[in-house]
Amino acid sequence: MTVKFTKDHEWVKLDGEGIAVIGITEYAQHALGDLVYIELPKVGASYSKGAHFAVVESVKTAAEVYTPVTGEVVEVNEALETDFDLLKSETDGWIAKFSMTNADELKGLMDEAAYQDYLKTVE
Repeated sequence: MTVKFTKDHEWVKLDGEGIAVIGITEYAQHALGDLVYIELPKVGASYSKGAHFAVVESVKTAAEVYTPVTGEVVEVNEALETDFDLLKSETDGWIAKFSMTNADELKGLMDEAAYQDYLKTVE
């Protein structure tokens, strides 16, 4: 499964035909620290690429999570509301699944190697 990354430290994976699974990177999780709250989007809500769709709050700060693709929320990871550590899970750490309206938007995102190079410029 191909994973793409944004400069705002979100990741997106394709799950079947036109479904984008979105979460935040390990870098973002470490930067935030201990989480205290997560605001999930509503199923059925539509967002344009670059719009914030969720908020993750830690003891240090609150951070908006931006969608790397345009689409409609078809599923949210409600388990995150009671278990913030799930966000760190490789398999269960997603925030929301979107039905994409424009798969070409993925072309402008970074692959793993490009994201690792980008991290060297922000640390």
